[in-house]
Amino acid sequence: MLAETHHTLSINRDTFEKVYHQYWEKVYAVCYNNIRDVEVAKEMVQDIFKSLWERREELELENIGHYLIRSAKYKTFEYIRNKTTRQRLDEFNYQGCVNASNCTEEQVLFNDLKENVNLLVDTLPCQCKRVYKMSREEGLSNKEIAAKLAISERAVEYHITRAMTTLKQKLAIFNKK
Repeated sequence: MLAETHHTLSINRDTFEKVYHQYWEKVYAVCYNNIRDVEVAKEMVQDIFKSLWERREELELENIGHYLIRSAKYKTFEYIRNKTTRQRLDEFNYQGCVNASNCTEEQVLFNDLKENVNLLVDTLPCQCKRVYKMSREEGLSNKEIAAKLAISERAVEYHITRAMTTLKQKLAIFNKK
């Protein structure tokens, strides 16, 4: 059993491998038992340990086992939330098409708008684009984004506001053309 530290976790490659071998099965079990999908559960485990490795110097953990299990629970909750949101959106879009007489035209306009937004997002400054995508495409909260990018929540808010303002301005120009 690995000794738990009460300060910044000092992880070198050997320690990380020991932590991985000691906890990966428990982390996988939490992920799999909540979502019942082998491949997605494996991906989640990899993401959790990748994040641990990348953040090893900034994390302050009292108990690495609790941290990893909490991360697995959070990751599965996030997955279920995003999956539910996608299903609701798909159902909404399907109902809209069934009820609309001009569904094809609406779909073409929607796809065109989506393409324009993607092109505009690609023109945003690097950090601004990264924050926007994590927020809008991955569905992460400001707090989650701040933790992943090691920036303040205020900086996350700034980047999202900047991205939204830029996109609104540039979309208004597209619509006038």
